[in-house]
Amino acid sequence: METFLFLCMEIALFDSPEIREQLKPFTFTRPVAEIRIGILKISEKWEKYGFNVGFSTQDYLQEKFGDSSASLKVNGALCPNAQLADAIKQLKAGEQLVANGQVLATSEGAAEQVEFEGNFRLVEHTWDIFRNNREQLEADFALITAGRTSQEITDPHTVVYGKENLFIEEGASIRAAIIDAENGPVYIGKNTTIQAGTIISGAFALCEGSTVNIGGKMRGDITVGPYSKIGGEVGNSVIFGYSNKAHDGYLGNSVIGEWCNLGADTNTSNLKNNYAKVKLWDYATGRFANTGLQFCGLMMGDHSKCSINTMFNTGTVTGVGANIFGAGFPRNFVPSFSWGGAAGFTTFQPRKFYEVADAAMGRRGESFDEVEKRIVDRVFELTSEYRIWDKA
Repeated sequence: METFLFLCMEIALFDSPEIREQLKPFTFTRPVAEIRIGILKISEKWEKYGFNVGFSTQDYLQEKFGDSSASLKVNGALCPNAQLADAIKQLKAGEQLVANGQVLATSEGAAEQVEFEGNFRLVEHTWDIFRNNREQLEADFALITAGRTSQEITDPHTVVYGKENLFIEEGASIRAAIIDAENGPVYIGKNTTIQAGTIISGAFALCEGSTVNIGGKMRGDITVGPYSKIGGEVGNSVIFGYSNKAHDGYLGNSVIGEWCNLGADTNTSNLKNNYAKVKLWDYATGRFANTGLQFCGLMMGDHSKCSINTMFNTGTVTGVGANIFGAGFPRNFVPSFSWGGAAGFTTFQPRKFYEVADAAMGRRGESFDEVEKRIVDRVFELTSEYRIWDKA
């Protein structure tokens, strides 16, 4: 067996088939490693540790995300740390890094297993994203801010507790806010805005170009991805990016994809009245799975939207491109490209979807191009089995 090291540090982040199914609806439209948890996407974390990153994912996603030919492949659900990154850099040709029977990384023609005995985090289920967000936010905060100096707050009416745990990037605007970083780090990204009356409790991350609207109550363990708007009351939730929950209403223990919009006074229930463990729709098994969690809110796939006063029941999963409106609680599993609510659904046809996506993305200076259309068309096909009203 050859014994050279992978000095070039090029890796292909691969989708484990089982994990990819369990992470739907988010992985309908992205490789596993493009999931955001903490401040960064998983792929961005690997880049911070000095790796050149590519993807090994579904054929219909390769046109957008590329197809890596790297001979060293790393599980795309794996969040790196220093010990893990070092172990992968030390892998020799023909070796496979494993832990508890799970493949973490593999070289071409791997025949010999090397057991990794350190700590690691695999994102295996949708609820792992919010459940482990504080842990990853703390790790990313340390990674991003190491050896750097935060911008100063110049607003005399902003109050900060735990200033040593606050990091502010260039271009951030903060007015008359209360920021409590004593119990967790607070990261304020480039060109962000925190409007007057906002209360933020760490751990918290506001990524580039995003805004916390006036009077927002951020209760901690929250990530707001880039170019998003957040308002109302939020706790332990992750917004991937380019999405809006701009108004009053509660969002808790939830994950929101990209290009989503939650109408004014939308509320998510994250606790059952009888305090029972929450069950959540599982694409891998085609039925509701027991999360083992008492608190679990909304999982919303990319490009889904809901109207004002929408009420989501505990443990609701919304697929890609759904448009939800009307009185009452919609069902706990809303298939992709659904149009309607508690009174029933019809199909949100792709041609209509294109119009909305083009308008929404255009507002952010992004283009809903032919590559995006082909992904949407494929997801529409893949999810047809769940739109049972089309078969009636």
